[in-house]
Amino acid sequence: MTTKIAGHLLVECLVAQGVTHAFGVPGESYLAVLDGFHQQRDNIKFIINRQEGGAAFMAEAHGKLTGRPGVCFVTRGPGATNASIGVHTAFQDSTPMVLFVGDVASDTRDREAFQEVDYLSFFGPSTKGFAKRVERIDDAHRIPEYVARAFATAMNGRPGPVVLVLPEDMLTQAIQHHPVTGLVPEALAKVTAVEAWSDPGSLRTLREMLLKSERPLVIAGGGGWTVQAAQALQRFAENWKLPVGNAFRFQDTFDNHHPLYAGDVGIGINPKLAARVKQSDLIIAIGPRLGEMTSGAYTLFEVPKTKQKLVHIHASAEELNRVYQADLAINATMNAAARSLEVLSAPVSVAWEGWSQACHADYLANLEPQTLPGDIDMPAVVATLQKHLPQDVVLTNGAGNFASWVHRFFKHHGLVKGFKTQLAPTNGAMGYGVPAGIAAAITTGRLALTMAGDGDFLMNGQELATASQYGAKTIIILLNNSMFGTIRMHQEREYPLNVAGTQLKNPDFVGLAKAYGYAGERITHTAEFEPALLSALAREQGTLIEVMLDPDVISTRGTLSAITQTALSKKA
Repeated sequence: MTTKIAGHLLVECLVAQGVTHAFGVPGESYLAVLDGFHQQRDNIKFIINRQEGGAAFMAEAHGKLTGRPGVCFVTRGPGATNASIGVHTAFQDSTPMVLFVGDVASDTRDREAFQEVDYLSFFGPSTKGFAKRVERIDDAHRIPEYVARAFATAMNGRPGPVVLVLPEDMLTQAIQHHPVTGLVPEALAKVTAVEAWSDPGSLRTLREMLLKSERPLVIAGGGGWTVQAAQALQRFAENWKLPVGNAFRFQDTFDNHHPLYAGDVGIGINPKLAARVKQSDLIIAIGPRLGEMTSGAYTLFEVPKTKQKLVHIHASAEELNRVYQADLAINATMNAAARSLEVLSAPVSVAWEGWSQACHADYLANLEPQTLPGDIDMPAVVATLQKHLPQDVVLTNGAGNFASWVHRFFKHHGLVKGFKTQLAPTNGAMGYGVPAGIAAAITTGRLALTMAGDGDFLMNGQELATASQYGAKTIIILLNNSMFGTIRMHQEREYPLNVAGTQLKNPDFVGLAKAYGYAGERITHTAEFEPALLSALAREQGTLIEVMLDPDVISTRGTLSAITQTALSKKA
């Protein structure tokens, strides 16, 4: 009979928590866990990544898609620091995640042993750190306790990441009868998130504030949303005829096709929507932190007291009144809050129905195409995606101006239709889109489409090898303008005559994709995109479509040449 060791028990605990996929890069520090994955291979799959940053992004994406912690395993030191980008993404995006770090053996700790890091100092926890909780498991018999607590912490309140550190020698300990209790430790039952409900008095106050309002606006987003919560939010909006905007990169929280949709409140916000936010006399923020991107660098709402009446509903009591002093703060999870709001009795008619219609009209007007230099019409490209992609497609992107095209012009049905359709990092992490799309394809079987820039793609493009290894089909639209476009935009504004550090000499992306087992196509004119997309949809393997952009085109709202010409004329 084979003796059970701690690494095996750890994997059994993951299976008990309902984990079906774990992402990671193998390391000698947690070989016992890898052996546990081998033993449990019929119940859980370990996805082998090419770099820990990609692995952590995949785990974060899995957490977004499922609402339960995405799981990532990395080795000590460089492995953990590589993975920190995904942990930071999970923290700022309020995504449940657990990072397991193989650590140095206990008898070498605190000697600056090979690859040793103080993980508590490195990862936090704090409101400015990386993780909600950081713990080290020194006693193998307590593995079930630590794992269950990690999952509960990751999901409860404001969702976020937890880091568990695993000393190498602890993982090889034999699991025997505990010397005190006499019991053999076993995996604990699956934990679920605790719901925090709105108190009736606050709901009555909210109703009174609505009845006195003339220009109310809902902003929905943040972590913790479920299909049921999104559907309840829609019923609340319909009952009260409220315009709804989605917070930065949470555009699938409210159906973009709905006549009450006002647009996304984030980077590159529709100027008319920004004006509406400022003109509103009542903001009902359900879920978002109202961070820098959603608040327009803290200009849409004055800090610390907003001109608009502010109702802030959030799952974390610590988040309420942290930046903005709300007129009404409600501590509630999204599912509980939305279900409470949907039964809030509404009057037969409201004074702001015209206001709501105007907000939606502003959104539709912002979808009108615009003429920019070059042979690629990006609004037409996104319209082609809208035409041909299935309703349950998962759209992913990293960071860069390229993402503004899909953010502005693609319309999500999203959670209200039964599935999450947007994976995008609110912390602005480059390199997120490719691994996130692969994780979505592996774990859901749905089609994933990634919008990437050339600089963005090169940060985690090696994960195409992971996609090919596991038969994951993704479609990548790679916008190539041979530069770090976002930085160039800022550079040309601040130092218009000096271009430095933003030019890129790129590889043959089509050839690179083929080397990884993907199909690859390159287009230079808009008319070539639809046939390329249809071919990509038809084939079984993944496809990279390289779109050659005019270098002058950097965003949906301007060009380099226009900025440069203005600067040069002023200089002259």
